[in-house]
Amino acid sequence: MSRMNLKSFRSAEGKEIRLHDCPPDEDSGFNKEESEVQLDKNLKELEELQYRLYADDTTSVLIVLQGISTAGKDGTIRKVMSAFNPQGVHVNSFKEPEGNEKDHDYLWRTHSACPPRGTIGIFNRSHYEDVLVTRVDKMIDEDHATKRIQHINDFERMLVDEGTVIIKLFLNISKSEQLERLNNRLDDSTRNWKFSDADAREHANWDRYSEIFGDTLTRTNTEYAPWWIIPSNRKWFRNLVVSEIVLKALRDLKLEWPKPATNLAKVRKALQATT
Repeated sequence: MSRMNLKSFRSAEGKEIRLHDCPPDEDSGFNKEESEVQLDKNLKELEELQYRLYADDTTSVLIVLQGISTAGKDGTIRKVMSAFNPQGVHVNSFKEPEGNEKDHDYLWRTHSACPPRGTIGIFNRSHYEDVLVTRVDKMIDEDHATKRIQHINDFERMLVDEGTVIIKLFLNISKSEQLERLNNRLDDSTRNWKFSDADAREHANWDRYSEIFGDTLTRTNTEYAPWWIIPSNRKWFRNLVVSEIVLKALRDLKLEWPKPATNLAKVRKALQATT
């Protein structure tokens, strides 16, 4: 799209990511109406490209969605990922470990949920919770966090080396926007069931979360699995940017339809013989 510079949403490897320098109200000059028109076009192309990915069956795509509570992870999945055939996409949410998950290393549940070849996996929150919430709540110290961050970088390197394309999206909203969304959620009986005490704690600890988010994004922003910082105060623009990023990633695969595994001439002849 001529007016959208996707590179502006991606920081260079090694450069410090400071969330207060990333405007959550950015709209690149788009309005809601034209944004939704373009989104519809993108979704149609995403539908075809997912089918090619499935047919090709050599590559998988992992979409990681992170962001503070109410940033729009569910909404993004609902609106943008609706382009995909449910048979070829798997959504996983990662909350506090429980049961069998506690008896394994912290990456075990994540690795087991990674998408197989030919499919798309979507993580609604992810392995990054284990270096975000754990640090804010002081469940691990900084030495432990540093080791985990290295584990995560190595883990993602391995996934990429084995044929997975990783798209990491941080949905960036302002503190005032989060407060408004929290209040709206409280007043809406169709959504207030989602509310938890942790949501209020996140808002109260906004500065600490922003600091930890920025540090974590900086240290895990690699050339092979970069972070995209998505302006998310305007939901319609968030959806457009996410669709553009995912679309670019699938286009860059340059997927071709596989050649038929059987002799089509023989199949055609056999079909004609039945008429």
